[in-house]
Amino acid sequence: MAKKDRFYYVCSECGYRTSTWTGRCPSCGNWGTMENEKDPEPGDNSLERYEKPVTMSEVREPSRFSSSLEEFDRVLGGGIVKGSVILLGGEPGIGKSTLLLQVCGNLSMSGGKPLYVSGEESSAQIVSRSRRLGFQGNDRLHILPGNVIEDVLDEAEDFDLVILDSVQALMSREEKGWPGTPSQVRAVAQKSISFAKKNSIPVIIVGHITRAGTIAGPKLLEHMVDVVMQFSGERSSFYRILRSQKNRYGSTDESGLFEMNETGLNAVKDPGSLYWNSSDLSVPGVAMSVVMEGSVPFVVEIQSLAANTVFAYPKRAANGIDLSKLHLVTAVLDKRCSLISSSMDIYLNVTGGFSIREPYSDLAIAVSIASSILDLPLSPNCCFLGEVGLAGEIRPAPRIENRVKEAERMGFHHIFISDQEKSSFGKGLRIERVKNLSQVLEVLTK
Repeated sequence: MAKKDRFYYVCSECGYRTSTWTGRCPSCGNWGTMENEKDPEPGDNSLERYEKPVTMSEVREPSRFSSSLEEFDRVLGGGIVKGSVILLGGEPGIGKSTLLLQVCGNLSMSGGKPLYVSGEESSAQIVSRSRRLGFQGNDRLHILPGNVIEDVLDEAEDFDLVILDSVQALMSREEKGWPGTPSQVRAVAQKSISFAKKNSIPVIIVGHITRAGTIAGPKLLEHMVDVVMQFSGERSSFYRILRSQKNRYGSTDESGLFEMNETGLNAVKDPGSLYWNSSDLSVPGVAMSVVMEGSVPFVVEIQSLAANTVFAYPKRAANGIDLSKLHLVTAVLDKRCSLISSSMDIYLNVTGGFSIREPYSDLAIAVSIASSILDLPLSPNCCFLGEVGLAGEIRPAPRIENRVKEAERMGFHHIFISDQEKSSFGKGLRIERVKNLSQVLEVLTK
């Protein structure tokens, strides 16, 4: 008796897989996202790959070429690797298509031959955007509206770079289902990877993201590609940040900062001064720190407001910092420094829409909250660098030399760091080596 086909269901939002259909995904909780899929047919060898063993000395290092967009190259680790597959994710309208069209335009202006494939826009729409970016009339930049991956790749063999915008809009004739379903996304990605490796032509794939902030489609997609990049930013801000979440050819610590304007995305020349106010006005609750985005240091301004409340449960709110960090720091101040805030609402904010992910601005957060509780203005000359432990101790921050150098460049000459830090700094700086939070507050209240 012939064996029946085995069907299963995959969530189009998070990639969760189950053998039984449910109206709501058990993993991400979204409704109506479970798509029917079938196991591959026996003998299907389309995904097979075999190469003979070789010694390491026989293998050449992958070659790169510049996209002529400095920030983009730095995030990739020094340029685009030939034959690599890059996945770029971001919210709708954040500027993904604009960024990649600029990459194509700059590459074509420097002698390259890119192909921009759009499964969502017409040729007229792409030309209209390219006119705004200043690439109209460029004979080396080719555009191809279409959504069948087999047809697209047949036309792409003579180009230096291929952009696929987007993976959710493309489809394969060899798979059933609508574009964007897990089986179609997987098939499009697999064919794109095979094409890139066979022809040594890099392919950049655009991916939409879900409400949870992850790239839509099966999670396998992120494992299949060589590089995963995220393009993000606040809608109310002109600034966009490009980060690498996975990179087989370089570091994932780098980030690129762009400013969106009428002519497209421009690299920010001096990112260190974006997220703070250089005014000399001293206000309680304002403290400065330096964070690292890859190899780029940023001076950030952290603001706190502590106000008495008449309600039984005081409110805690944080913008740009995880709320649990606010709860942790206030608990440490209560226990280790006797700064009781149980009858106060506390609001915490990082100016400029910046989000702090590293723990090495804890000292600035704690000092900012303490300053607001005590109604004590801090000197605009001060900068605070270090992690705060639950015992109230100050732990050292990595790359302290880069942080201190950036703080000095921005005019901060009184810098608080951990006493465990043994590095030496310039003579024009007043370095305050502190052991714990209590010692910091003693210095500030003198």
